[in-house]
Amino acid sequence: MDATTSPVQANTAGAGPRLRRVLRLWDLIFYGMVLIMPIAPVPLFGVVQERSHGYIVNTILIAMLAMTITAFSYGRMAALYPSAGSAYTYVGRGLNLHLGFLVGWAMILDYLLIPLINAVWVAETIHGWIHQIPTYALMAVFVGSITFMNLRGIRASAVANMLLLALMCVVILAFAILAVRYLFHFQGWAGIFSWLPFYDPKTFDFRVIRGAVPLAALTYIGFDGVTTLAEDVENPKRNVLLATVLVCLFTGVFGSLESYLAQRVWPGFHFENVTGAFMDICLRAGGRWLFLAMTAVTILAAVGSALTGSLGAARLLFGMGRDTVLPRAVFGYLHAKRNTPDYNIWIIGIIAFVGGMLLAVHGRGYENAAELLNFGAFIAFTGVNFTAFWDFGVKRRAGRHVHLLGDVLLPLFGFAFCGWIWLNLNIVAKIVGGVWFAAGIVYLGFKTNGFRKRPATIDFSEG
Repeated sequence: MDATTSPVQANTAGAGPRLRRVLRLWDLIFYGMVLIMPIAPVPLFGVVQERSHGYIVNTILIAMLAMTITAFSYGRMAALYPSAGSAYTYVGRGLNLHLGFLVGWAMILDYLLIPLINAVWVAETIHGWIHQIPTYALMAVFVGSITFMNLRGIRASAVANMLLLALMCVVILAFAILAVRYLFHFQGWAGIFSWLPFYDPKTFDFRVIRGAVPLAALTYIGFDGVTTLAEDVENPKRNVLLATVLVCLFTGVFGSLESYLAQRVWPGFHFENVTGAFMDICLRAGGRWLFLAMTAVTILAAVGSALTGSLGAARLLFGMGRDTVLPRAVFGYLHAKRNTPDYNIWIIGIIAFVGGMLLAVHGRGYENAAELLNFGAFIAFTGVNFTAFWDFGVKRRAGRHVHLLGDVLLPLFGFAFCGWIWLNLNIVAKIVGGVWFAAGIVYLGFKTNGFRKRPATIDFSEG
């Protein structure tokens, strides 16, 4: 869903148009929750539950701590450098332009992966129920449909997004009510309230749980979108910071509650259809209509995310081609009639299909795609945390005292925590992401004459 555009009021004195600050704290929080979506834990549930050996709630809460501290750093940096580039801008302007470019390069990988991860999830989920249809065929249909719609200029409208959000909320609420009813019917209050999702001495192993935290962190991806509205917000220094932190906290609490109820309905961590596990839990708790409703809204959300994400990635590549960051003849091309970046749309579609198939070669395609998405995200998160420490704790801005907790300890802890999560990514994510990042270093060195010139600007507002 596109960012809300604030009204522009002309200055009668002739000083030019100025943005009116019209967004309040709860407007930002609502926008952040829309970006993350209330069903964020649903696609992840089976994969994380299996990876953590039944402790998905713990992984979401551990990830929430890292994300909340990071949100604090994002909120503070947004007050200094309001920009659509967010992490790219914060690191580039607050720390070093070359490091900022590399953070932006890592973020580009995430843009490219959004349609891929949705294609892999939909294909693997449907294949888990209908084994007769090959995964590659389902992925081809999904990617082909998204590519065709983007080439024809078909976009998800704001009204459609709001209707889908409302449906998600209704279905999640229905799940919560029916799950509580199911648990109380078979186990009474002991079924509803239990410590087992958090700790069972027979199965608890922190090393196993630690390995699942990077996957659970995907629940929070998108919270930083709140900071891009900094120029439209009343009292941005206070409200942007509060909104980013509260969005992470609300996401963690609601996500943990959804996962807790699902874990109680299905206490084990073995599933026949891992990516569709949450829907199978809905079938147990509420019957076929809840199964179908949850499946429908989740797949529709995947289609919407892939449609918007692939177009956003294509537009970002177009901006880089137009500005000669990438070869202009290919990436800067626009269709004469439809005004769409056709070559880029085709490139995104090919990456989504071929990349999805390669990540799924040895199984666990969705898991590999999710961790690869987090490769770029956590480079950005660690960069923003360190930049917040550097900007507020080291530079010592004139007229301002350094506060040990907020300016030094919290951002450094966030830097270390996000770095720890990044180090726990699986080997596939590290290899593929490492190759991408190494290519970015080589490309940057070539374009800047051995890092001696100013790097080209990446216009993330295009995406």
